[in-house]
Amino acid sequence: MSDKLSPVEYIKINSDGLRGTLKESIDIDNHTGNVRPDDETLVKFHGMYVQDDRDRRAERAAKKLDKLYSFMIRLRIPGGVINAEKWIALHNISEQYGTGTLKITTRQTVQLHGLLKHELRPTIQGFNLAQLDSIAACGDVNRNVIASSHPQLSPLHAQIHAYADKISTLLLPKTQAYYEVFIDGEKIYERSAEADPLYENRYLPRKFKIAIAIPPSNDVDLFTNDLGLIAIIENNELKGFNIVVGGGLGTTHGNTSTYPRLGDVLGFTDTEEKTLKAVYEVLTVQRDFGNRVERKLSRLKYTVDKMTVEGFKAELEKRIGFQLEPARPYTFTERNDRYGWEQSADEQWYYTLFVEHGVVKPEQKAFLYELAQLNINNFIFTGNQNLLLGEISTENKAKVEALLSKYDIEKNVSNIRKSSMACVAMPTCPLALAEAQRYLPVLVTKIELLLAKHGLSEDALTIRMTGCPNGCGRPYVAELGFIGTGPEQYNFMLGGDRYGLRLNKLYKEKQTEAQILAEIDVLLGRYTQEKQEGETFGDYANRVILN
Repeated sequence: MSDKLSPVEYIKINSDGLRGTLKESIDIDNHTGNVRPDDETLVKFHGMYVQDDRDRRAERAAKKLDKLYSFMIRLRIPGGVINAEKWIALHNISEQYGTGTLKITTRQTVQLHGLLKHELRPTIQGFNLAQLDSIAACGDVNRNVIASSHPQLSPLHAQIHAYADKISTLLLPKTQAYYEVFIDGEKIYERSAEADPLYENRYLPRKFKIAIAIPPSNDVDLFTNDLGLIAIIENNELKGFNIVVGGGLGTTHGNTSTYPRLGDVLGFTDTEEKTLKAVYEVLTVQRDFGNRVERKLSRLKYTVDKMTVEGFKAELEKRIGFQLEPARPYTFTERNDRYGWEQSADEQWYYTLFVEHGVVKPEQKAFLYELAQLNINNFIFTGNQNLLLGEISTENKAKVEALLSKYDIEKNVSNIRKSSMACVAMPTCPLALAEAQRYLPVLVTKIELLLAKHGLSEDALTIRMTGCPNGCGRPYVAELGFIGTGPEQYNFMLGGDRYGLRLNKLYKEKQTEAQILAEIDVLLGRYTQEKQEGETFGDYANRVILN
């Protein structure tokens, strides 16, 4: 392998703390809606991606026009919780800029699409006034830290959930470029104050994702993250965390050196100080040992496999200065959100609103805006792209119910639809090879008919779809996974378990809708005849179909 670094590495090193020529791209380059090529890399570190409307590429090319460039901006919301005041700000900003659509992501945050270049600064300034930011929401840094969302999971939920914010703060880049470029508009920060012992001037080899799970729920798909913490609770006391490393799902079609991987449990930490130290040093190991030559092989999962799990653990323990204790036992028995009304240990009420694939529909957006005006609840994004309305007192519960009725929000939705997930894909994602978010609801409707045919309408079968193999919708840990290979064609993945503890496998390549439905019809028929007592579809498929 050549020792030459990938082009992105030189861009980072020479970026003057992630500034590059972003100010010139935004303020001077009025001939294009895009930023300069190197700045396309740097803008990610500030929570943005350059996109274009792929539905209009051919039309604009025929008119000899530039692509219809716009930006997606993603907020950093550790643990996914904002208050009513911030929701109102988010609503208003989305109405003023971009397409008006709010999109809840699989990482407990929200993103806006369709922002034009001249709208970036006022959008970020509006977020800043509301004490929201998009710092490090994308790029080769630690991304938004996610945590199990429902307080009913444990009386200790708040104590554990707080680690998301602690870790996010600990791992933030030191550069103040975000404020200088997008808020203050002038150089007011001394570079000497930006010395960054964690990221240095090269940052990480690739993006880094952290999740915190509170058993029995694996709603964060913990093992698909670079780094995971499993809360260990005994006798209503937080004993510490199991440390998990090396998860990641992204692959490349036709490149066998890329693969999805679930994380390995390294051991246990029993204090906050040790836990945060271990988290920090996992990133330094990846910084120093991760692949900076080939970006397709640069995630932590490849570093762990290169070093071996035991080798990685040994290097980590050398850096943290103590040995990890043996992992403690835990059990996951659920992954879906807890829909409808639930009451937590402190007698507060929570209502989980189903948001199909995270796209907040107009009637939902109107309902949520009116609800926010009452200032009686928090808004909690879940790892399953839904919205949990939280901390509602008994006396205010009736007010929420009245608004749910007014906007006709509570509708009969099947369990398989509630268990579905899709990435954005077309028309904005430049990597998409096929539809996902716009198409999966249609496919689910047709699969619902097959479930009814086989007497399985109540089955909460997990189904996930992505427009490319990068895995943003986590299709590799679904009972039914569909990964785009081209227009209206998908690799059909089969045999994942219901709780995110096992990867699925390729069942059929490049399937059309007709082929997919025909296969599912046969598979469901066999399942009803051959399953064992209490056996889920994914477990059955793994035991019988794939062996």
